[in-house]
Amino acid sequence: MLAQLPIESEASARAVEIAPLLEMGDSVLAEGDGARAASIFAQILEMAPDNATAHGGLIRALLLAGDIEGAQAALEAVPADIAGDPAIAQAKSALALAADAPDAGELAGLEAAVAAAPDDHQARFDLATAEIGAGQRDAAADNLLHIVAADREWQEGAARAKLLSLFEAVGLEDPWVAAQRRRLSLILFG
Repeated sequence: MLAQLPIESEASARAVEIAPLLEMGDSVLAEGDGARAASIFAQILEMAPDNATAHGGLIRALLLAGDIEGAQAALEAVPADIAGDPAIAQAKSALALAADAPDAGELAGLEAAVAAAPDDHQARFDLATAEIGAGQRDAAADNLLHIVAADREWQEGAARAKLLSLFEAVGLEDPWVAAQRRRLSLILFG
């Protein structure tokens, strides 16, 4: 029993040591500096290669920096024993949504289609999907909430499902998600 104490205290010391680094990485990520955040999370992983929060942060930071291939490689490098962690699930959701990133002129074309036919839910959904891929979460949420308000069951609730995917990718504890969830609740139950 006593032989295990040094290992436990070493693990505890490492957790205490990396906690402020994780916080810094999340803060830099929230500020929008994906490259710097990726560097911070990579350093944490050198110290604690089994830290799910750092793996998830690295994947999300690489996505923010526009390195989708790097993010995919980072996801594939996640150790199997932590693959089910919520931080990894959040990163997977973010990666799946980033795959919808539009080409340069595509977003403008989708915006024009919605402007021409504001009641075309499919056009608005396609625009929201592209906006998510382009990192425009406010505009995407507005468009998805517009669809939910107009027709909750359109395409078997596709707009609400996409919105929930966006929430998971951003992080369910994020203040932005809380605000959008209140908006959704007002539409559904208000």
